[in-house]
Amino acid sequence: MKKCLIVFLLILTTAFAFAQDKQAILHVLETQRQAWNKGDLETFMQSYWKSDSLLFVGKSGPKYGWQTTLDNYRKGYPDKAAMGYLTFDILKVDILDKGNAFVLGAWHLKRAKDTPEGYFTLWLRKIKGVWQIVADHSS
Repeated sequence: MKKCLIVFLLILTTAFAFAQDKQAILHVLETQRQAWNKGDLETFMQSYWKSDSLLFVGKSGPKYGWQTTLDNYRKGYPDKAAMGYLTFDILKVDILDKGNAFVLGAWHLKRAKDTPEGYFTLWLRKIKGVWQIVADHSS
């Protein structure tokens, strides 16, 4: 009986921790969305791992590095009008283990002349207690 109680408590504790992690990840994405909609790329980029190993895969293929990613965002979205208004549809958040997660979602931009949209997959890693995007594949 005591073993069953211990196993049950471990399962319950793990489930609670995963639920907290999922909420923290959703908060990361919401913080990004809000920063984007303010035209604030620097704050938007704080959710990315500040490393030369950060991986971003877009239509021009894989690129590495936090600064490279920021520079590419600045080039592709030079002003608030180009950035438009961003919304996400989060389709899946999988906590893989206590330090890694996978997110699948859709992004939508509303701009004066068009409404581009696509999908993204993110690999997030908990680094020093904070969930950060270490790989982003957006199309």
